Amino acid sequence: MNTNWRRIILWALNALGAFVGAWALAAPRSFYDVFPVPGVFGPWVAGDGPYNEHLVRDVGSLYLALVAAGVVAALMRRADASVAVGVAWLVFSVPHLAYHVGHLHGLAPLDAIAQPIALAATLVLAIPLCLPPRRSTISEREEP
Repeated sequence: MNTNWRRIILWALNALGAFVGAWALAAPRSFYDVFPVPGVFGPWVAGDGPYNEHLVRDVGSLYLALVAAGVVAALMRRADASVAVGVAWLVFSVPHLAYHVGHLHGLAPLDAIAQPIALAATLVLAIPLCLPPRRSTISEREEP
């Protein structure tokens, strides 16, 4: 995969992570009560136990840490940096998705479908970042 595709994927992950992370960190009670989209879906966090401001803020910080690494990798334009960010997103996303797939009880049918799809998005986006960079040919390295 070329550098441009890696950067596009990084910016997509950064946007998703910034949305979740900034909301959870800045307004943890609102995040707990109504995440992901008030009026469209039911609350995905509130049904999974009592409110814990510390935990919600930590989750927000975790997402923003992934975003910070993703921004650095996107600006560096180096495949090895994007591989590291992709691995970090996978380490987070796989158990996060697995937990929620096993805890869909209590969600409305639309939410029980949408939540795993939304959580799988970061996993699907991270996988290609983990692939080794494609080797350039001599003709690609030569100046025109």
